[in-house]
Amino acid sequence: MAQPITSKKRAKGISFALFLIGLSLVSYLGIWWPGIMLAIGIPLAVRQYLLGRHYDMGISLFVFIGVFVTVQWDISWEILLPVLFALGGIYVLFREYLESAEEPLAEEEEDINHEIEEDQHKK
Repeated sequence: MAQPITSKKRAKGISFALFLIGLSLVSYLGIWWPGIMLAIGIPLAVRQYLLGRHYDMGISLFVFIGVFVTVQWDISWEILLPVLFALGGIYVLFREYLESAEEPLAEEEEDINHEIEEDQHKK
């Protein structure tokens, strides 16, 4: 796993802000479906990128943009959508199984240290 660009707290804040902006665009333009897929997928991918989870970001973009493209351009999705969701789900399961060996305490400690470093740079 690559080094996080920012702390979990800041990454969650940025992704939530992007999600709200996406919701505002989707509601203003009136394109709820499939626009909601982009409003959910892009902030999720940005958060994963900021946390250094580049493979997760790629899978998220593949699934959410794949669903958007499939619906937007009337591609036969009876087979494609289940495959997209299954690939995403299988990846997440394997990733969580393989990463469960890592200590969660070490991850929390890294976040705290990263937030302290960010605070020091602000001063």
